[in-house]
Amino acid sequence: MRPDTHDKGRLAVTVLVSVGRHPLTGRGRRADQDARGVELARALADAEVELLHAGRLDAGSEAALRGYLGMGFEALSLLEQPAGADVLPALAEALEAAGPQLVIAGEQAEQGEGSGLLPYLLAERLGWPLVSGLAAVEGVSQGVATLLQALPRGQRRRLKVRLPAIVTVDVAAPAPRQSAYGPARRGRLDVQAAPVVPDDDLARWQAQPARKRPKRLKIVKAASARDRFKAAAAKAEGGGGQVLTDITPEQGAEAIFKLLKEEGVLR
Repeated sequence: MRPDTHDKGRLAVTVLVSVGRHPLTGRGRRADQDARGVELARALADAEVELLHAGRLDAGSEAALRGYLGMGFEALSLLEQPAGADVLPALAEALEAAGPQLVIAGEQAEQGEGSGLLPYLLAERLGWPLVSGLAAVEGVSQGVATLLQALPRGQRRRLKVRLPAIVTVDVAAPAPRQSAYGPARRGRLDVQAAPVVPDDDLARWQAQPARKRPKRLKIVKAASARDRFKAAAAKAEGGGGQVLTDITPEQGAEAIFKLLKEEGVLR
């Protein structure tokens, strides 16, 4: 990432991108939320957008990173970091040197820790404000950005934040465009040296595959309290139920235990 050489008349934007993971195949890809952040940055009027990634460069990650270049970029800055490194110091140093006015990141990574804490730690280290759940940037005037934040149930909230600032995006942001093969292959991956700090906390953790979650017995999809009450009060359809009468507590407990095992709640 270049030092602060931005055109002073344009909005300097840096988008943090990562290597995603396909939910079915497990292969590397451009991360969905990061790609939405890139799409949001491209929609900004009179903005100078740069892409920044911190991590390893291998065959799998290169293909995923080129997916961002295929969205219409000539270059992507890569801060090379080995496995097990803490990328926070490298990213903070690069952002301080480049001096962007707005940094856009996904809410949560698709690989690695996936805690969603990185944008908050960056904001804390740089002393910048942070806005999560960004849906749109409505405008920038005199160093203040007008943002539209996504809230539950489709609601939106308009905020004003003084720049520089960090914003995070999720599925409420615009869907990303398809990656074009030609620009993706022609784009440059500018590898740059960066400080390497081992992640001591990560080294002490133990990772294991997640277990399958128990299945819910019943999911009620209702838009209002009235519909939820009707669904709860309605009689179950079908003849799969069983009424137990005149049984001992042990027999009742055994029947309940058997049902829970059949439904996958208990193993």
